Amino acid sequence: MANVMDTLRARGFIKQTVYEDELYEKLGKESVPFYIGFDPTADSLHVGHFMQLIAMKHMQDAGHKPIILIGGGTALVGDPSGRTDMRTMMTKETVAYHVECFKKQMSKFISFEGKNGAIIVNNADWLTNLNYVDFLRDIGAYFSVNKMLTAECYRSRMEKGLTFLEFNYMLMQAYDFLVLNQKYDCLLQLGGDDQWSNILAGADLIRRKERKAAFAMTFTLLTTSEGKKMGKTQKGAVWLDENKTSPYEFYQYWRNTADADVEKCLKLLTFLPLQEIQTLCAYQDERINAAKEKLAYELTKMVHGEDAANQAQSQAKAAFGGDGEMPEKTIPANVVDLLGALTATGLCKSNGEARRLVEQGGVSINGEKAVSVNMPLPAGEFTLFKGKKVRIKVIRG
Repeated sequence: MANVMDTLRARGFIKQTVYEDELYEKLGKESVPFYIGFDPTADSLHVGHFMQLIAMKHMQDAGHKPIILIGGGTALVGDPSGRTDMRTMMTKETVAYHVECFKKQMSKFISFEGKNGAIIVNNADWLTNLNYVDFLRDIGAYFSVNKMLTAECYRSRMEKGLTFLEFNYMLMQAYDFLVLNQKYDCLLQLGGDDQWSNILAGADLIRRKERKAAFAMTFTLLTTSEGKKMGKTQKGAVWLDENKTSPYEFYQYWRNTADADVEKCLKLLTFLPLQEIQTLCAYQDERINAAKEKLAYELTKMVHGEDAANQAQSQAKAAFGGDGEMPEKTIPANVVDLLGALTATGLCKSNGEARRLVEQGGVSINGEKAVSVNMPLPAGEFTLFKGKKVRIKVIRG
């Protein structure tokens, strides 16, 4: 069995670990059950989640068993990590709907068959029925308030006020690891490095309470070379759901990756051999565009399938290189001005966004810059350009 830590390290995943030598030995000689948690705060996964799925796939391919923990219980409290305000609490019905959406999407990436097939569990199954006094006695006794307050996830909330509700989050996540260890012999929790304090707390709880081995490993966050989180656009998150982010938009997002970030993204988000990635990224001039196209194509194929990836690539070449098939959108015949066209095509989500875009000079019709949202549309088909990166053929219905 190949040691997956070598793979993860070579591709730039690993940020922090504990008991690293012991973990490396276990991963190299036996199948290790591990888990990654996903909070169901939306009805779709996004690019940030996708990186976790890739890591999970590397682990599974190396013979280890994935446990996908849906945070149906912890989502009712809200994770304070990386926040300056308190999360809006969701109803149990909303959480249940999001859980179902997650299950459907994850089945595209992770195998649920075979000896090390993934399983999905929901921490609402054990958290919502906890006896509070028993929980304090059995779990709370292992946590130092002084130590907890030094964790970054809490310190960043102290100025505006950290609620006791949020303060419980670390205990609940640590308890998840304990339950999974007891039920499924789970030995390792993985996650983004912003979760280090919470993940470490779970491994520490198992070692102190159960006197058993438990491990923590965090991954580097998916950020640009400037330190900004990737996966965000003016429209919001880059979703894996095609109804939220179309395959063409998804492809274009990765096609427009900054030169300095292409190699990192290819290593973290694709399964291309490292030698091939090195060759693709050998030149930091116009030849880097081939690497960007490869990145965009590979990711779109993984998320939306080969047909959608081929179509998105063809549409992109038509829009920016004059080749292939440009994306099309049919709008109702009663849409007669630019304002209506921008919202009917989905290029703008609101009239206000459309007005701002036109005022900033970001819209063209058939190559001519638009000066007013009230300008009439050309007869028949026309090309609508949003900024320098998005162009579609519009057909009047």
